[in-house]
Amino acid sequence: MGILTKRQILERVKNGSIKIEPALDEFQLQAHAIDLRLGYTFLIPKQWHMTSQGREALVFDYMNQKENTPNFEVIELEKGQKFELLPGEHILASTLETITWPDDVMSVLYPRSSTNRRGISVDLTGIVDTGYSGQLIIPIRNNTQTQVITLYPGERFCQITFEELSEPSKKEKGTYHNKDIIDGFMVRNKYKDEVKMIKDGDIAQIKKDFKVEL
Repeated sequence: MGILTKRQILERVKNGSIKIEPALDEFQLQAHAIDLRLGYTFLIPKQWHMTSQGREALVFDYMNQKENTPNFEVIELEKGQKFELLPGEHILASTLETITWPDDVMSVLYPRSSTNRRGISVDLTGIVDTGYSGQLIIPIRNNTQTQVITLYPGERFCQITFEELSEPSKKEKGTYHNKDIIDGFMVRNKYKDEVKMIKDGDIAQIKKDFKVEL
């Protein structure tokens, strides 16, 4: 297992085992990583909604989220538009790139140091599983108390490394696989048994019913 160099990444892209759309440009290439550009989709957490009782605070409770009831307002920018991130505001954004991974390569996301120096926190230490295909989600927070920070679709915003596994790994496709990032925030029934047990506090039951057989 090892991290792919620029040459190895380009070889993988050329032979089609790693697919990146739109195609890479020279600005994105690093010695052993590539820069990803900010996309056009932004998700802003909602703070309230209207019910039969009136205006009520919208509490984000993943365990009790209703089907097809997103807790985010979706902003889709057009060419030439920008996004102003308010002081203390936390949002989610998409990458410009859609990437497809083979079964023997995983990835790790990192913030660019130049991004963090602007007063932005980008919490990107997540793993991208083998076989995944789609855009990636970027959590962004303005850490300043008074400054509005302007974000531009297309700017290089984070970095991704590609790590070759010692053997191919077939993994069940995740929530966001081959889907628009907006769809990923709708509740799935995939983990309904686990969610119910967590809500009931039956952690020991999870370990018993879903024990890994070695």
